[in-house]
Amino acid sequence: MHDLRNAWREADRLHVDSIWTWDHFFPLYGDPNGPHFEGWTLVTAMAVETSHAQVGTMVTGNSYRNPDLLADMARTVDHLSGGRAILGIGAGWFERDYREYGYEFGTVATRLKALGESLPRIKSRLAKLNPPPVGKMPILIGGGGEKVTLRLAAQYADMWNTFGPAENYRHKSQVLDEWCRKQGRNPAEIERTVDVRPQEIEDVDRLLEAGAQYVVLELGHPFDLRPLERLLTLARG
Repeated sequence: MHDLRNAWREADRLHVDSIWTWDHFFPLYGDPNGPHFEGWTLVTAMAVETSHAQVGTMVTGNSYRNPDLLADMARTVDHLSGGRAILGIGAGWFERDYREYGYEFGTVATRLKALGESLPRIKSRLAKLNPPPVGKMPILIGGGGEKVTLRLAAQYADMWNTFGPAENYRHKSQVLDEWCRKQGRNPAEIERTVDVRPQEIEDVDRLLEAGAQYVVLELGHPFDLRPLERLLTLARG
């Protein structure tokens, strides 16, 4: 925990635009039973220990929390951070999380159906909360499924995230544009973000040319920030 807290404090000192956790209950890499902490609790701590960066989960597993409760949690973190929270959400996919914590895993179709049912509830609850979020707390939808996820992003998202390579990203972004047109929404209203690993930093220019506007760099323990510093150097010329 000490290393993790030092990492987000240092990243904030470097004036990154955002800092994220993921929403899993076990490590995805390395020792599957290694040390791990719950994501939204970490974001709450991050909100009060940083002052510049936006904070959020990349992305919340929709199945893990009642959507009205999730909206309330995100609103609370938004206040703790002074209006810097992003509500990242996706359908969920990591079976072990579901199995070991007692959630029904279902199928891709049932998880996407649940996400589609949750998003309007989240929007509705955010509109009812007193006090409301500090500002327009963005909703980020993560995923690249062309039939459902990107349609939901066109309907509900302020931000959308998926992965490279550049050709994949360009195609998915174009599909999202088409869904926006079908929904009567301006595609420019949805900020495009891309998740990259340290070894992909040299590909960032190609991802930006493919339509990405915002780069999210994955870093794991021991939280070596040198790749982040490299990315910031490239971004700032």
